Amino acid sequence: MFLLQLAATGFCIALLPLSYVWIKASDDKYRKLVWVTTFLTLDLIMFGGFTRLTDSGLGCPDWPGCYGTASPFLAHAQITAAHAAMPSGPVSMMKAWIEMIHRYFAMAIGVLIIAQTASAWVARIKRKSLTVSPWWPTSLLLLIVVQGVFGAWTVTMKLQPVIVTTHLLLGMTLLGSLAWFAARLTPIPAYEPQIARYRAVALGALALLVLQIALGGWVSTNYAVLACTDFPTCNGQWIPPMNFTQGFHLWRALGMTGDGEAITQDALVAIHWTHRTFALIVIAYLAALAFKMRRFESLRRPATGVLIVLALQFATGLSNIVLQWPLPIAVAHNGGAAVLLLLVVVLNFRTASSRLARAAVSPREAAPA
Repeated sequence: MFLLQLAATGFCIALLPLSYVWIKASDDKYRKLVWVTTFLTLDLIMFGGFTRLTDSGLGCPDWPGCYGTASPFLAHAQITAAHAAMPSGPVSMMKAWIEMIHRYFAMAIGVLIIAQTASAWVARIKRKSLTVSPWWPTSLLLLIVVQGVFGAWTVTMKLQPVIVTTHLLLGMTLLGSLAWFAARLTPIPAYEPQIARYRAVALGALALLVLQIALGGWVSTNYAVLACTDFPTCNGQWIPPMNFTQGFHLWRALGMTGDGEAITQDALVAIHWTHRTFALIVIAYLAALAFKMRRFESLRRPATGVLIVLALQFATGLSNIVLQWPLPIAVAHNGGAAVLLLLVVVLNFRTASSRLARAAVSPREAAPA
């Protein structure tokens, strides 16, 4: 019964954006639906960061409900008892609500993607013209199912770092895929075939950014943000003592080594220092690429956005260290990484589209008059 209540909650939340898309005066409601879903997925990723940073991941220690119910209201007695038994533990009414709100919104995103998938297949069956294959939203639906499985494992495996980091990366993959899908449905300001030569370097930017996001997720899930307490040095040294073997041993419990012992400070320093050092490479690469791409009309806005978000990411990352990890700035740093991914995906799409445009134009140019 509580599963039906959970599904109904997700459906009711999804009705708000669905209603907005339906009543909005637009010639392409499907494109609007995809963009709204993309925006809400970005919000969900930021709220997921808030859930993790407030230690609310185990606010309800079962899944998908909360102590076998659909709401912390209904689990009030169990939550109160768990909090009384361990006041500094992971369970409290506030943390339970944060965790369940995150799950409710994840279910709503699932409903929106089901709506995309159903609409695309109905259009295919009715032989209506489609700009994309219905298999694209279908693949997104499969992706969110996998994401849900890792969300369940995040709870049942007690925040094991590799599971939590994979959950984050799958969320970023969903966001990037939705951004690509939305970009395919959106007219490009101007096709400029000459930007096709940036296709390889744009892919390189995406690869570097994904690796940096993975490193950032590893820092967050291992609670290594304050392993280095100063900048630009780390604990007063350019190359401090570090234990990379412990720090980057993937399959282990939170706060433990692969041998089941407490993880050392040197291991946490290795995690933090690697993320910080690699960030310099990513910032330099993305900034140089964005400056070059600003010369093209179709790339100017997303490239400018990359430069702005890079500056903000540097500022929030530095503030996390200097100000001892304040929650709003930490959430903003997580959200900035997601926005940066969205912008880099759009840049990749437009460079790929220009390459295809050049391939389509060349035969016409070669044809006799």
